[in-house]
Amino acid sequence: MARNQKLYPRATVKRIVKAHSNKGLTKNADILIFLDYCLFMQHIMREASIHAKKSGQKGVTARNIRRVTEGSLRKFKG
Repeated sequence: MARNQKLYPRATVKRIVKAHSNKGLTKNADILIFLDYCLFMQHIMREASIHAKKSGQKGVTARNIRRVTEGSLRKFKG
């Protein structure tokens, strides 16, 4: 990996969280938030892929994602 290449937009994540919560973040909280986001997206895509295969489709559609999003949100709520 190149020296200047970033894994994620750290400043953007901090700005978004601060705008929604009106609180500051500890040193590594933004990293944990981004990792949780990545896990959530990975879970949604995996579940949508399973749903698409069960219904006989070749690819994942927006409809598949909408159908699994509610269950995924419940799981990740905590």
